[in-house]
Amino acid sequence: MITAQFVAIWIAWVLAGGSPGPATMGIAGTAMTAGRASALVFALGILAGSAAWGIAAALGLSAIMLANAWVFEMIRYAGALYLGWLALKALRRAASSGPAAMGTPFSGSARTLFMKGAAIHITNPKAILSWGSIYAIVAPADATPLMLFGYFGLLYAGSMLIFLGYALLFSSAAVVRAYARAQRWFDLVFAGFFGFASFKILTARLE
Repeated sequence: MITAQFVAIWIAWVLAGGSPGPATMGIAGTAMTAGRASALVFALGILAGSAAWGIAAALGLSAIMLANAWVFEMIRYAGALYLGWLALKALRRAASSGPAAMGTPFSGSARTLFMKGAAIHITNPKAILSWGSIYAIVAPADATPLMLFGYFGLLYAGSMLIFLGYALLFSSAAVVRAYARAQRWFDLVFAGFFGFASFKILTARLE
């Protein structure tokens, strides 16, 4: 199940999760303004929303892909195009003259922060597209539900690494300053990985 291609896609998945977006910028902003504890609660809410989409995609795709190979192909290419779009977006950030915004702060009680975090992912169409695409990319067309949930566990571990990591890292002023200085280089690395992963998916020959 864990092949060299899967490892490459897993890295691209982690980088995609760590690239600037509503979830990561929300965690970063909350960490910088409300502190580590609030950011961790907010990140747990985002992970809850992500799990909901991931499980829903695994349950639905296991039946759909077995019955309709063309659906598998469509989702696979949608995932490749999405990674290509992320590569272009990262290149645009790297080429911009001014610094990008460092975060979007959220506030409230622990319950409120958790619900806000969950709402970000549950209401984001990109989340279900990402989960659906990644399953179609890493799993064979005849994947069983057990296999898909195995992939879910591995991919979800990557999401936990990114979202909880953001909460811990961006609550440190030193890390925020270092990231701001090296942001352009991070964007160039993101662009390279996204572009390579998109190319590999588009040119892969499926058995």
